[in-house]
Amino acid sequence: MALRYGADAVYLAGRKFGMRASAANFSDEELRKAVAYAHERGSKVYVTCNTLPREDEIKELPEYMESLQDAGVDALIIADVGVLEMAKKYAPNVKRHVSTQFGVINSAAANALYNMGADTVVLARETPLEDIKKIRQNTPEELRLESFVHGAMCVSFSGRCLLSNYLTGRDANRGQCAQPCRWKYHLVEEKRPGEYFEITEDGGTYILNSRDMRMIEHIPELMDAGICSFKIEGRMKSAYYTAVVTNAYRHAIDDAINGKPLDRIWLEETEKLSHRPYCTGFYFGDPGQNYAEAGYFQTADVVAVVKECDDRGEAVLTQRNKFSAGDSLELLVPLGRPVPFTAENIRNTEDKPIEDTRHAMMEFKMKLPCYSPKGSIVRKCR
Repeated sequence: MALRYGADAVYLAGRKFGMRASAANFSDEELRKAVAYAHERGSKVYVTCNTLPREDEIKELPEYMESLQDAGVDALIIADVGVLEMAKKYAPNVKRHVSTQFGVINSAAANALYNMGADTVVLARETPLEDIKKIRQNTPEELRLESFVHGAMCVSFSGRCLLSNYLTGRDANRGQCAQPCRWKYHLVEEKRPGEYFEITEDGGTYILNSRDMRMIEHIPELMDAGICSFKIEGRMKSAYYTAVVTNAYRHAIDDAINGKPLDRIWLEETEKLSHRPYCTGFYFGDPGQNYAEAGYFQTADVVAVVKECDDRGEAVLTQRNKFSAGDSLELLVPLGRPVPFTAENIRNTEDKPIEDTRHAMMEFKMKLPCYSPKGSIVRKCR
């Protein structure tokens, strides 16, 4: 979905050294297929090697890095100086990207990493826009600067957090974060165990729960500051989320390159996917009250994904949520604008008319307003 909807590169993890240990992640064979798929479409694959490996894990890195190079990955995303040095030795043909977890917020660090062989530095999310301009002025042109523009933010500096370690025994710096910053907290007085005192009037607080970042309205400013590539936080997200946010930023970036103002429809698209309340992070200084309630928000739900479609818009789809004939829907095609339409002529796979799509993951047929390639999304706005 990321590639279909306009990503120049995707970042993902293999089965080792990635920061999402609970995800299935890519086997060696799946990784090879992913790299081939991306390269056929002119896009790149960056593999996360961004945990902080312990001493007994270091011995596994040489073989792993050699296998990644053999698979044809374009870059490794790294958060440890030792791993950076080992990558130069065991995967010399693979570019080296320094992870945001390294916490780079100044040109001195960026230059040091460049001298150590880094091709790209992903700046810390805490770096103000004015500092990014100065970092760009004081670093070699060959060093690419990358920054996050959308997605979840960690309450700790550059993701270097120990809350999960202390509260659950799961190491956040080795891909096992339990996200205790998203929990609801009360106060407990030491002589009154079991008595929970409300921190706010409506009970508890999510004081550690950061808002999500959204910088789609500020793409030209980031480009002017010298950012070479924009990164969307997407690990553990759905295919729908990936498609919609990639599509929105693809259009916003292309419009900015062509000197066009942001079309508000792309801002609206970011509301139609699951998110916490938005903010602009630390780009413009102190973000102020940056915590949010635990819930996610979105203004649309996926009801179907296109499996195949002919030139007349006659499509075979797979159901994701129930909808009925007469419902107002939207069609989102790769690299296209959303197209509103009314659900009509819904049929089962035997071409018999049906009133709704009531069965989970059922295949069905329906006339769409235009040709829609595989992976196009049908959704219903709330």
